[in-house]
Amino acid sequence: MFLNCHSYHSLRYGTIPLDDLIKQAAQCGVTAAALTDINTVTGIYDFIKGCEASGIKPLVGIEFRCRHKLRYIGLAQNAAGLARMNRFLTDHNFSGNPLPVKAPSFESVYFIYTLENAPAELGENEFIGIEPDQLGRLFMPELKKKISKMIILQPVVFRTKREYNLHRILRAVDLNELLSKLGPDDCCRKSDMMMPEAKLIVLYKDYPEIIHNTLYVIEHCNFQYDFESPKNKKHYTKNKAGDIALLTTLAEEGLAWRYGRHNDQAKARVEKELKVINDLEFSGYFLITWDIIRYSNSRGFLHIGRGSGANSIIAYCLGITDICPLELDLYFERFLNENRKSPPDFDIDWSWKERDVILKYIFDRYGYENVAFCGTNVEFKYRSIFREVGKVFGLPKDELDLLAKNPMKFHEPNSIIKLVQEYGMMLEKYPNMRSMHSCGILISEEPLTNYTPLEMPPKGFPIVLFDMHTAEDIGFEKFDILSQRGIGHIDDTVKLIEKNRGLRINIRDTSLSKNEQSANVYLAEGRTIGCFYIESPAMRGLLRRLKCDNYKTLVAASSIIRPGVAQSGMMKEYIFRHNNPSKFEYFHPVFEKELGETYGIMVYQEDVIKIALHYGGLSAADGDILRRAMSGKGRSKAALQKVKDDFFISAAAKGHPEELSQEIYRQIESFAGYSFCKAHSASYAVESYQSLYLKVHYPVEFMVAVINNQGGFYRTEIYVHEARMAGAVIHTPCVNKSGYETALYGTDIYLGFMHLQGLDSKLSQFISFERERNGVYKSLEDFINRVPMGIENIKVLIFIGAFRFTGKNKNQLLVQVSLLMNNFKPENRGLMLIEQPAKEFKLPVLERSVFEDAFDEIELLNFPISCTVFDLLQTRHRGDVMVRDLLKYHKKQVRMLAYLISTKQVPTKRGNMYFGTWIDNEGAYFDTAHFPDSLVNNPFQGGGCYLLLGTVEIDYHFPTITISRMAKMPFIPDPRYSDSEKRYTTQHNIKQDVSSTHRQPYPQEHEINLPRHRMKF
Repeated sequence: MFLNCHSYHSLRYGTIPLDDLIKQAAQCGVTAAALTDINTVTGIYDFIKGCEASGIKPLVGIEFRCRHKLRYIGLAQNAAGLARMNRFLTDHNFSGNPLPVKAPSFESVYFIYTLENAPAELGENEFIGIEPDQLGRLFMPELKKKISKMIILQPVVFRTKREYNLHRILRAVDLNELLSKLGPDDCCRKSDMMMPEAKLIVLYKDYPEIIHNTLYVIEHCNFQYDFESPKNKKHYTKNKAGDIALLTTLAEEGLAWRYGRHNDQAKARVEKELKVINDLEFSGYFLITWDIIRYSNSRGFLHIGRGSGANSIIAYCLGITDICPLELDLYFERFLNENRKSPPDFDIDWSWKERDVILKYIFDRYGYENVAFCGTNVEFKYRSIFREVGKVFGLPKDELDLLAKNPMKFHEPNSIIKLVQEYGMMLEKYPNMRSMHSCGILISEEPLTNYTPLEMPPKGFPIVLFDMHTAEDIGFEKFDILSQRGIGHIDDTVKLIEKNRGLRINIRDTSLSKNEQSANVYLAEGRTIGCFYIESPAMRGLLRRLKCDNYKTLVAASSIIRPGVAQSGMMKEYIFRHNNPSKFEYFHPVFEKELGETYGIMVYQEDVIKIALHYGGLSAADGDILRRAMSGKGRSKAALQKVKDDFFISAAAKGHPEELSQEIYRQIESFAGYSFCKAHSASYAVESYQSLYLKVHYPVEFMVAVINNQGGFYRTEIYVHEARMAGAVIHTPCVNKSGYETALYGTDIYLGFMHLQGLDSKLSQFISFERERNGVYKSLEDFINRVPMGIENIKVLIFIGAFRFTGKNKNQLLVQVSLLMNNFKPENRGLMLIEQPAKEFKLPVLERSVFEDAFDEIELLNFPISCTVFDLLQTRHRGDVMVRDLLKYHKKQVRMLAYLISTKQVPTKRGNMYFGTWIDNEGAYFDTAHFPDSLVNNPFQGGGCYLLLGTVEIDYHFPTITISRMAKMPFIPDPRYSDSEKRYTTQHNIKQDVSSTHRQPYPQEHEINLPRHRMKF
């Protein structure tokens, strides 16, 4: 009987979470209810399932509003009706045209107007909704004659008086108004709540025709949805037979390419996978992915296929991934098996510069009607809640900042703040706005408007109005089209090598880089800055602790560094066993045989399947059920219980003692949720090797590529330092050498204009464009004549040294630019300076020191180029010990002077501690640990150089200094200023990279709960 229910998916209007709405309807004895959220169908699929489970007939529709004003409510009689409304709303969303005041004439849709909105003439499928408090008006003749077209309308927006207040706050947020200024038409009525259905019907007892009309509409609205059948594009060719025939042909060609003609193991694996793929009708999914990769290759783009898709030899043979599943003993069942009715998606990365080209191909190839991005619900989060709610209560910006930045216990305890907190906390996890999934794309068999309206965000690609979880639930599997800077590093390096050295490197040939001898040396020494995934201080420390010098160890390292695995204690245990292979026993011979590569530890998700298969005797498919259930992605409890029972029955049949099986199942249960996908780690490891190979053999080109892709874990300064250490000569930007990006000439690196603080980005791009079009700039006058740049921007270029080719120093150029531009009129550009060349003035020699240039660079780049930061210190002391000697000082106290690179805050059971990364005067890196008691009197004081005193601790080949005392060292006064205050301000531009983690403290050794010895029987 409730034909106009809103959930909190009526953004900034409804207040009721979807599950709560259904629960309330069941409590009120509701027999039928319609979800009609405002201009969306986001919640209808969950609503259908929830209502059916509660014995309520679900109706679905849309409340159409335009510029906050209600037009009409549409109820779908069937799937065709919903599709018509979806297309109607999509056209409105795309065009921006206002919705018509009168509803369109659609078959299979009932439209309901409010009494105030009703047109003079109503169509057969149109009704007027009468709310209970309007019944008293029906004695009026003009309304009485329309009773035959009236139905019960009891909108549902909120549940309690408190939620009504929340609704008003949401409306004020939406309208960007103060709460006190909301008008009656800005909010719903105070009566827009659910009540027992019987009570509602009683209110209309004098109008049986209205009740009859309402029941008629409910009876004829029978929208049903098939949640079981796949909704993705079914076939790449015309049918299933054509798909499997093409996939088989491609797989056989790829088999010969990857393995040669006589690899029986690979051939058997291909045949096995093809059968499963065909049986589950996933050939089209594989072929569409292959088609996207084929296009990418035709454009010369580099891609990385990763995730569980790398468990498939078919994906490897089709070139979707570069991971051989036989080499790493990867189980196809982890990706796809007969118990898995929906395919997991392929994750494919491209360079961030090329991803949009791939996206355009997908949309053009498969049609804008059938392709869209997944949506996401952007929720109210802590900071945004207090800003938004505080604003509607009229709090000033300063107070809003304090509310947003500080924990609630530090908020001012006045009555307004308490209201902001109370209603703010109610909003936590409520959807605030719709947005676009970062990478998930749906390719549908039928037009997507059969399922949802579409929106067109500024990015220019349409989105559906539900998220990836709903998409999977209703039968869609997304294609993850991702981008990352790591691929940009690799791709741009290859192009730079060809341009700079005339060499073509086929980096796609992974046999070139994987396990390459020189790369392995760098890997074991942690010399990996700039390399994808393996450059962070934590990862470099792990590589050194493991002396990681091969591909398989790198795959393990890429997995155990992940938060879940590390937090479970498995990283610590793996490091111990790797370095002490004689100090533990394999728990069971199966662990030694199947998990010998990881010393009997279930590091990977695939390991759960292996133990279930080889110890428990389950099928690999059942092993995957076990894995999915324990990682929180599983099926029903009943399915898990059946697999668990089968595990113990089968283990007993194999003669395993009950006590042993219980302990092994406990281990599976303990670590399955923490483990990481091995294929994913392997994909990362291959890309890491590609980066590392280029860094080892072509370090200057590699670092320029990293800089131009806007870095990675560290700030630009660190990659500039790496380039210098590799033999490059670093130059500040130059108008005749630099582009917007950094330029490379042999080993000379000219930083790009993009790095200059305060320089307009469009103008900085124009500098190189104009130079390429009309030749190099001959003088400052020539530059001013050709580039439409104001005096302030030109001064930025002068201060960074961009006109040094003129032979004049900065002071002379500053005088000259003032003379040239003080009376310069932009409309005369291109004429005045040509016709009347600027007069050459004889200027006095105005000397500048290298330190003045260095402070200019710190101000404009945030780091010096003309000298090192150490040269700017007041002290000449450089420390007693250098990094190269640290291994000699185990357990000894050392004093070092170093430049701070990064800090990371981590929780411990004693409080928060910090790890620091530094470089010494010779340019070498080292790491420090700062415990809470030390930090009290020796805190970090921002970027710069510090004198450090601490004790060297060598942990499995990796030295760390535990700091007891430290002090920041002062720079020399800035020689550009005489004012005493200004002489010490520029040095604050020196940065550090700061990160933190909010995880639980890692467990101690005795808490890991993984036995190192076999059970005794």
